[in-house]
Amino acid sequence: MTALSNSVKTTDGAAKLLIPATANINMQNALTFVIKTLLELYIITFVLRFILQWVRADFSNPITQFIVRLTNPLVIPARRLIPSIGGLDAATIVIVVVLELAVTIVLVNLTCLSEPYFIQIIGLTLLRIVYMALRIYLFILFVYVLMSWIGPGTVNPATTLLTSIAEPVLKPFRRIIPPIAGLDLSVLFALITIQALTMLLPIGRIAAGMGCLSITQLL
Repeated sequence: MTALSNSVKTTDGAAKLLIPATANINMQNALTFVIKTLLELYIITFVLRFILQWVRADFSNPITQFIVRLTNPLVIPARRLIPSIGGLDAATIVIVVVLELAVTIVLVNLTCLSEPYFIQIIGLTLLRIVYMALRIYLFILFVYVLMSWIGPGTVNPATTLLTSIAEPVLKPFRRIIPPIAGLDLSVLFALITIQALTMLLPIGRIAAGMGCLSITQLL
């Protein structure tokens, strides 16, 4: 009986120790999620700014103006030091890389057990940027086709912006895949292609090499 009583007390004591530890882990995961989400939303605005410049979108669009004003505090000073290269806004690209590098370093320190090499962090940063750009286009194309079904022919700042971003991606697919019975399947094949490219990114392999506990927190 004494041994059984001691065993029960030991189990109860271990359980009491595990509860605060679990609560701390949950709190850390929640805090990591909130910080990562807010920072990545801000980085997404810079990626969108670069995409809008690349597709030559209408910068008088209210949504485009909002993105420009939100990113100008960092882009304008950076342009004084980093000139455009081949018509590309190099300053915006550098800002995206620097911000994403900072986020990646924080996430790696929180989720990975081993000390990563700097080249691993750089590689993971670039892959995260590509992953983010692909996910942005995946979301834009999905919303684009959804709005074309719900309100075909509707013209507003949102649909105009979506059209200017989506159409340059869909045109190559339309050259290869003609409409079938009047149904445009280019969006479907574009979504499949983007999702396949996302799955091919070796983020998991790099994360495993750094001993990261959760790959999902790095995405």
